[in-house]
Amino acid sequence: MKIIGIAASLHAGSFITRLLDAAGGELPPGVGFEVWHGLGEIPAYRPGPVPAAARDLVTLVAGGDAVLLTAPEHSLLPVELTHALDWMAAREGLSGKHVAVMSASARACGAMWAQAELYKQLLGAGAVVMGAELVISPTWPHFDEAGRLAAPGLRTQVRNVIRQLCPAEMMEPALSL
Repeated sequence: MKIIGIAASLHAGSFITRLLDAAGGELPPGVGFEVWHGLGEIPAYRPGPVPAAARDLVTLVAGGDAVLLTAPEHSLLPVELTHALDWMAAREGLSGKHVAVMSASARACGAMWAQAELYKQLLGAGAVVMGAELVISPTWPHFDEAGRLAAPGLRTQVRNVIRQLCPAEMMEPALSL
């Protein structure tokens, strides 16, 4: 199994980028994880030839079994994320694909609004959006020095999101503590 990670942030080192990287460390053995870093290069959708950045994204997502997306730390989605979703929708790249979303915001309502907009776009593109929401504040010290999730409660929440993407037989050995 392979999960494709997408952080909906253009800022290197942002909380949601760190959350996505840390979530990759919570996957059970046998699950591959590849993070797409091309959000800043994705152009607006237009009919015709597919630009290299959009083609790379569509190809990567098509080769994965599921997508783990971390949503922005504010209530508006980055326009580049909308462009990425438009390209994937136009190429049927999300049709039937399982997608789980995690959000981080200093205010829960901001993350929830962003998730609602994101869910609408993902469902419109044909994705199977996982039901659990993870809304956490980026102001708490959630990571250790190595970038791993340090807070036990957060690890449990992230694993619950991951559990929705991975078949049960893959999850049990890794998550039974």
